Amino acid sequence: MRIKASLALVPLCLAACLAGAAHAGQRVLAPDDYLKFADVTTPQIAPDGATVAYVVTTSDRDSDEPKDSIWLTNWEGTEHRQLTRGESASQPKFSPDGRYLSFVSARPADSKSQIWLLDMRGAEPRQMTHVGGEISSYAWSPDGKRIALVMSETVEGGKTPKPIVIDTFHFKQDVDGYVTAQTRKHLYLLEVASGTLTALTTASEYNEDVPAWSPDGKLIAYVSNHRKDPEQSGVDEIYLVEARAGAVPRRLVEVFSPNHQRLAFSPDGKLLSLLQGLEPRLNAYITDRLAVVSVSDGHLRPLTDKLDRAVTAPFFSADGKSIGVLVEDDGSSYPARVDLGTGEIERLIPGPVTAHDQSVASGHTAVLASSDTQSAEVFALENHELRMLTSHNEALLTEIKFGAVEDVRFKSRDGTEIHGQIVKPPSYVSGRKYPTILWIHGGPNGQDQHELVPESYCPPLERQLLAGQGYVVLAVNYRGSTGRGAKFARSIEADWGHKEVEDLLAGVDYAVRLGIADPARLGIGGWSYGGILTDYTIAHDTRFKAAIAGAGSGNQTGMWGLDEYALQYNAELGPPWKSTALYVKLSYPFYHADLIHTPTLFMGGDKDFNVPIAGGEQMYLALRTLGVPTQLVIYPGQFHLFTRPSFLKDRAERYIAWYAKYLPVSTQ
Repeated sequence: MRIKASLALVPLCLAACLAGAAHAGQRVLAPDDYLKFADVTTPQIAPDGATVAYVVTTSDRDSDEPKDSIWLTNWEGTEHRQLTRGESASQPKFSPDGRYLSFVSARPADSKSQIWLLDMRGAEPRQMTHVGGEISSYAWSPDGKRIALVMSETVEGGKTPKPIVIDTFHFKQDVDGYVTAQTRKHLYLLEVASGTLTALTTASEYNEDVPAWSPDGKLIAYVSNHRKDPEQSGVDEIYLVEARAGAVPRRLVEVFSPNHQRLAFSPDGKLLSLLQGLEPRLNAYITDRLAVVSVSDGHLRPLTDKLDRAVTAPFFSADGKSIGVLVEDDGSSYPARVDLGTGEIERLIPGPVTAHDQSVASGHTAVLASSDTQSAEVFALENHELRMLTSHNEALLTEIKFGAVEDVRFKSRDGTEIHGQIVKPPSYVSGRKYPTILWIHGGPNGQDQHELVPESYCPPLERQLLAGQGYVVLAVNYRGSTGRGAKFARSIEADWGHKEVEDLLAGVDYAVRLGIADPARLGIGGWSYGGILTDYTIAHDTRFKAAIAGAGSGNQTGMWGLDEYALQYNAELGPPWKSTALYVKLSYPFYHADLIHTPTLFMGGDKDFNVPIAGGEQMYLALRTLGVPTQLVIYPGQFHLFTRPSFLKDRAERYIAWYAKYLPVSTQ
């Protein structure tokens, strides 16, 4: 497969739009700014291409909760209007004729979430559904008369809680909680005019999701799995069902499950695009690949296997000759076009840039994008350029002086080339050595990239926060990260905490050789797998003066059955009773905690099912037993990614305070 590089220079519009407010402000990023950022997501273009709806999440200081509201901008980017107020609203979707905008909201806030309809000609939103279940997603039919609804039952609590009965292999999921038969999702048909709701899939033992309508409105494609033990298969079965009650589903094709499945019919209805993952043994190292399947006979044709990069958000062009995608590549994520006939892939904008989502209609493409100093906003993609449509954080960004971000490349211990970024303090002076913090991204499936977003596994905001305090911050895309191909990602299979640590330490050595990092003043930290790698690294190397392990673990045996990764553990490592020695090896930080001398702050949410707080509790108690300075901070009601605004600010303040205590910027 050949990748066509259509542009050699960064267009002036793109450079100006994504340059943000670098060095324009008079102050550095502060913890209180976590409460000021507006998080822009979910762009949706109207069918005529004239307007774009999107979601803006802000912090409500009175309720100490995030609030989602739906906004609208015209294609010129000159008019902006807030469409919803009060209760949070999400999942905006235009009706096919563009007359209505639907969304999901709980109004009043203590009620069930329902689908609401907003007439774009004016009037208050009206409630479309009156369901007692949990709505997770929905899709309009092409004629606008029906909606395919994905919904699960409601587990009623009442005054006296009922026992939770578990009969599933995958029985825990962060945010969702315990997974039971009642939480399985099913498809329903909603008649827009009457509000009548009819069950489309009725087999209670199966889970159905990700519906997509055929262009003629006769069929709905969706994801399920009818195997005897579906949750251990790691497979997506794609089904087709006629859009009528009592229709019998037909299995079209089976693929290994990707990270983010999305189905779409071609304009002529003959093809269905989908994403493919990898076998369960490689579940943690999936790079989603694009394919199309023939609706008539189920013949599957891969499209991006030779690209060797993860793709997301696929959609067919209006003429059906190409598919638009986002490509994750070496610190960036860019929009691209895949030619169905030749397989050629055309990159549509140069980097460095991170595109998060996109929407297309009537020849217009809206892209949600960010850069090192520009938070995510909605852009128009025109003639290989990004034109800014929204600017919800402009006032805030102009206040802040950001540190320069530079790409780096260096060799690891075994000669493997590793890439990453260095973030310098805004007041950086060339020739001076700085205290340096190795801040590690989570995953490992993910990458440090050129973006500025408030809360994610790959935390650029934390890098700028720490750089603003006077630290050089090093971000390393260690082996196991995506963006460098499948082989690079899979290279740590069943060998956690080995090559990644070598890559991280090689990055530190590189920064020292450059004369930027002071070898006597080194810190380390990270969240999720970044917290896990923090534990691994401080157990191998005593150079670090301070460490922060957020939502991490050091005893991987203790995580089996406690977190949500049962499929990965069993497929990649085997169960503990069969692979005891391997589990002990991978639990090196816990069983060799006596080698750790770095003062370490452990943090996490008490409702985290992704990496449960027990992982931090065990390491905290180990260091406390050994007399190593340590502290454990538990955030009530928080999952793996925090949402409570005051806790986001508190965590940022604790980051700064811990490093200031054990790794002060000034030694005088």
